[in-house]
Amino acid sequence: MNQVQQRIDQLVKSHRVVLFMKGTAQFPMCGFSGRAVQILRACGVDEPTTVNVLEDEAIRQGIKEYANWPTIPQLYVNGEFVGGSDIMMEMYQAGELQSLLKRD
Repeated sequence: MNQVQQRIDQLVKSHRVVLFMKGTAQFPMCGFSGRAVQILRACGVDEPTTVNVLEDEAIRQGIKEYANWPTIPQLYVNGEFVGGSDIMMEMYQAGELQSLLKRD
């Protein structure tokens, strides 16, 4: 695992909910990232840990390799890759994302 992958791995495993996105939760820089933040808020996650991939090209490319997933945003919960905004929306509509994000 290279240095970028190690940084990503540490971020994913040290926070309960991590969203790799374009922009910030307060100012998303693409529609998909904005939708991902809205879905998390609808599930009661008001302040997810977010990583702005536009600030670090190594992270932007590295996250795609980390999950073997070509697009951003990417959601991780409890150290596990969940998916991008389309998968988040499908899971939200089915009630699965709310269950996953519910605090014990």
